[in-house]
Amino acid sequence: MPQPDHISALGVPDPAGLDDDLKAIWAKCVEKLGFVPNVFSTYSLKPQRLRNFMAMYNEIMLSKSGLSKLEREMVAVVVSSANRCYYCLVAHGAAVRALSGDPELGEMMAFNYRVAKLDARQRAMLDFTWKLTVTPHLVDDADRDGLRAVGLTTEDIFDLAETVAFFNLSNRMASATDMMPNRDYHRGSR
Repeated sequence: MPQPDHISALGVPDPAGLDDDLKAIWAKCVEKLGFVPNVFSTYSLKPQRLRNFMAMYNEIMLSKSGLSKLEREMVAVVVSSANRCYYCLVAHGAAVRALSGDPELGEMMAFNYRVAKLDARQRAMLDFTWKLTVTPHLVDDADRDGLRAVGLTTEDIFDLAETVAFFNLSNRMASATDMMPNRDYHRGSR
């Protein structure tokens, strides 16, 4: 049985009515990806919020960091696993598969990251990710010290925490709007 056909339970605006800067982003997405991510379409209900969302995403996921792009995508999937966020599990699971070249890694991140053969740094990062998502009130100095012990700098810990926080926000928006992932993500890097 396929997923529902809607992009968002709240509906999405006609792309023809978007501002020119957003139309240009839509065209660039189609050129580079072959589609416009449904998260963009959903957020286009509030154009300035979409711009803010894209800027924050780009800063967190694409800017220079001590965390690799793959590690940040792994964090996105582990947050989404804890939150059972269908959209982000599918979309970011596809990114993990593509970046790692390992079609099984995305599935392990989605279902139980603890079964994956990870180095000590990645294991500590993902344990912190899970804890900050599920029991944030229990995060303390011992958790930050544990991250430092596997080589994360203060800036890396900040980046990790911000990535976890961003995807908790994103998961909640996806769940609240019943956002569906683009079907293209299901086929990616398999």
